[in-house]
Amino acid sequence: MKLPAHHQDRIDRAIEGLLSAEELAAFHADVARDPVLRAAYVERAWLHGTLLAERERLPEILSAAPAAAPAAMARGPWFVGLGLVAAAAIALAFVGGRRIAPAAARAPLATLVQADNTKWAGSTLPTLPQSALGPGMFALVEGIATVRFASGAVVTIEAPTKLEIVSALRCRLIEGSLTAEVPPSAHGFAVETPDLHVVDIGTRFGVTAGSAGNSHVFVFDGTVEVADPRRSDVLRLTTGKHYHVGGVAGAATVEPNRAAPPQVIDGWTSITTAMGRGRDAYVRRGYAEATGGHPLLMVKHTDLERGRPNERRALLTFDLAELETARLSEVQLVLDPEPSGFGFVTMVPDSRFSVYGLKPGVADGWVENALTWENLPGCTDDGVISAQVEKVAEFWLPRGGSGEPFVIRGDALATFVRASRGGLVTFLLVRETGETDSTGLVHAFASKEHPTARPPTLRVR
Repeated sequence: MKLPAHHQDRIDRAIEGLLSAEELAAFHADVARDPVLRAAYVERAWLHGTLLAERERLPEILSAAPAAAPAAMARGPWFVGLGLVAAAAIALAFVGGRRIAPAAARAPLATLVQADNTKWAGSTLPTLPQSALGPGMFALVEGIATVRFASGAVVTIEAPTKLEIVSALRCRLIEGSLTAEVPPSAHGFAVETPDLHVVDIGTRFGVTAGSAGNSHVFVFDGTVEVADPRRSDVLRLTTGKHYHVGGVAGAATVEPNRAAPPQVIDGWTSITTAMGRGRDAYVRRGYAEATGGHPLLMVKHTDLERGRPNERRALLTFDLAELETARLSEVQLVLDPEPSGFGFVTMVPDSRFSVYGLKPGVADGWVENALTWENLPGCTDDGVISAQVEKVAEFWLPRGGSGEPFVIRGDALATFVRASRGGLVTFLLVRETGETDSTGLVHAFASKEHPTARPPTLRVR
């Protein structure tokens, strides 16, 4: 039976990850209901996976079987649009007069066993649950996905993450976060990052690779060996231990352009913490070192006694001296989420954040390179000082949420900014949601020193 053209287009878009969540759900329902669509989809997905798995050998394979294309074209109308792709698939099956097993029929390196609320972009591997996986790349921009390697290792990746599958015993974490459970059958399973090589010796562990270039290894249970190119020895980490790379040598830094005027686009004026007397920093409980100048603003809350030293809050100041704040009609606070390189989203539920405006005089004169937990204005160890702050907004970040800039708006935020005096307005950023383990995710947002991302921005009109 001939497959309708619109179904052919839906198959192509599904395989390439171009369907919206609603379109993909409808497509899955139709695949389950229509045996003709299901057969075509399975065949096209096999072809796609086969070509990806053999992409390095395609020139050799095509030259070895030039007569394959006519046979491919004869298989059905939907093959016509594939052209050389179809020829390559047939060539993969017949090289030098002998049949070889297609990639899907050979033992896969791994299987995508689960994908929750996922959105993918730029992946070279199939992204449908239960897909067999060869070597290739996952690029997860939203959600959480679980991959079971043929060796038995189970890896869960948390958006935003880029992960390359290399073999049944090896993967590369290019950026993002993963947790791994490794049974005895997979001892020796390795995770590589741009600056670390982690080898399991039978354990449950986590690895992060942050946008600022640092990697972090946590051992939840068991033992791992860690090789850092900067060290001559191999580290052995056991349960509860961790290792953090301080930063990649030569990592880019940005000096804020404080002379830059506010940007006006479509009636909106954008002011960042890098402009004028603006500043930003975060503090961490129990640590006396100031973090001003760090490319990330890290925020975390925990109710667990063991995790309390990891509590973090951020402070943002904007210079509004050039604006007539009383005349503002709309206000937006824009934050750019970035991977922190610390902790794991699987240990934290969807997270609620509060934005507090500091009342006049409370935050006057705070200094980035002197700000610590002990002198953070408007706060105590257990929360905020209600007489010194005013809650102006709250927002939620879902587990594995998008890394796109986040816009916070509302009447309370606008009212607070309109009432500001002295040309400065300061906000305190606090996460209200706790965690199930002290290795829960440290959320992070780009600061004005981040080399590529948008700094905290106040948009007004």
